[in-house]
Amino acid sequence: MNYDGAARHSNSSRRDAAGRERNRGFGEKRQYSAAAPSQRKRSSDPARLTAFQVLRAVSGEDAYANLVLPRKIRENHLNKLDAGFATELTYGALREQGLYDAVLQTCVDRPLASLDAPVLDALRLGAHQLLSMRVPAHAALDEMVSLVRSQVGTGPSGLVNAVLRKVSLKSREEWVEQLTADISDDSQVMAITHSHPEWIVRAFRQSLVAHGRDVAELEELLEADNDAPVVNLVALPGIGDLGEVYELGGRKGKFVPGSAYYEAGDVGRINAVRAGTVRVQDAGSQAVARALAEVELPSGSSDSEWLDLCAGPGGKASLLAALAAQRDAFLTANEPQSHRADLVEDALNAVPQDAWQVTEMDGRDYGQGQTERLFDRIMVDAPCSGLGALRRRPEARWRKTLADVAELTTLQSGLLDSALKAVRVGGVVAYVTCSPHPAETVAIVEDAIKRNPQLRVLDTAAALNSVILTAPVAPGHQYSSAAASASEWSGNSIQLWPHANKTDAMFMTLLTIDEPTTSED
Repeated sequence: MNYDGAARHSNSSRRDAAGRERNRGFGEKRQYSAAAPSQRKRSSDPARLTAFQVLRAVSGEDAYANLVLPRKIRENHLNKLDAGFATELTYGALREQGLYDAVLQTCVDRPLASLDAPVLDALRLGAHQLLSMRVPAHAALDEMVSLVRSQVGTGPSGLVNAVLRKVSLKSREEWVEQLTADISDDSQVMAITHSHPEWIVRAFRQSLVAHGRDVAELEELLEADNDAPVVNLVALPGIGDLGEVYELGGRKGKFVPGSAYYEAGDVGRINAVRAGTVRVQDAGSQAVARALAEVELPSGSSDSEWLDLCAGPGGKASLLAALAAQRDAFLTANEPQSHRADLVEDALNAVPQDAWQVTEMDGRDYGQGQTERLFDRIMVDAPCSGLGALRRRPEARWRKTLADVAELTTLQSGLLDSALKAVRVGGVVAYVTCSPHPAETVAIVEDAIKRNPQLRVLDTAAALNSVILTAPVAPGHQYSSAAASASEWSGNSIQLWPHANKTDAMFMTLLTIDEPTTSED
């Protein structure tokens, strides 16, 4: 035995009686594996594998989890219990990515960006199990190490094991306390605590104030944004039926008529959903479509031509088309992108085909150069930041930037101006976004009022309340027409909220064009 070996052996803290060296520092408490090497799993748990595959598609291919997850659940033949676990694990890891990355960074001795992407995805899944799910730490560690060993490699599995052990030493609350201890800015603290980008926290604060709500609701809003949303279904009026949904465990919707909540697993197994007569659609989206369809037009005016200016992927268009068919009206569903136009056509196929058509124009071209106004009701569901649907699209919060909002406002203004040129005098335009950000909502409408002297804002809250089942929704922002004094309010908007209405944060303002006034000499 050489000198170094003799010295190590003479210190009994380094070798056991059999002469095996312990790979740890002096006096360090040993972290035992939950399983002996010969007993460690070499295969992946199907539910965790499914979640891992979805995260890989989201981070590696810019995919959307809500589109990938159902397919992976079916491909991996998950039962109802495993499908529920995979869903919670997937969406939870995506929603809480900001917090988990902050925790992981304290447990890794290099920037997270330098880690291989599959390893980082696995660490996020492990962190969610350890900090936010009722999964025993030993089970989370063993399963994630096994998954990484089988899907990435033996070397990375050791890193994952070491990092997740460090994560497991503190609870979620203890990690949040550590990460926010030296931060005095409330928005920064909330961004970490509730795992939202800081700019979105500030935007939500501004949005609450702009829409007449108490800024003290901010934390409740952020918490609601992290809740797992219930699947909302709608039966197309006169076409669909919810009987099968109820038989499979669905519940009657409480916000709008003809709707249901479904928590019994994959909606793809519902025959009516596969046939397109029952559709997945947030109750807020259902409500704004119904409000546009039901708002009263001037007596004697036509009500036969409807337009969905930005129809893709077809959710609101299918509901509007079904309502139009019941009233002998005709819907034009416009979507400029061909692949999305195909989705619109698929969504409309359950509606009698003599009640609709799909066009592929740039929405800003409607009404341009025309001498006759064509439409009685127009839906402008403008492309937006999607800040109102972050609970359903959790990966979106990490993809969006404040610059995206600024770029979209020009498009939103152009689309609304086009609709106002295409609507008949006395007709109605619904300006809708799935965002509460004032730059995408009230500011767009206020600018349109300044440019259009004949534009009048309707009582949007009254229109919405006429089609919902629950307690009345309070009016949001109030507008004055360009010709009115500041005290002569002519209409309002509505802003729905996840924490207050249990819907996506849908915004809507209903507008009409009055006859031009003539002045006498």
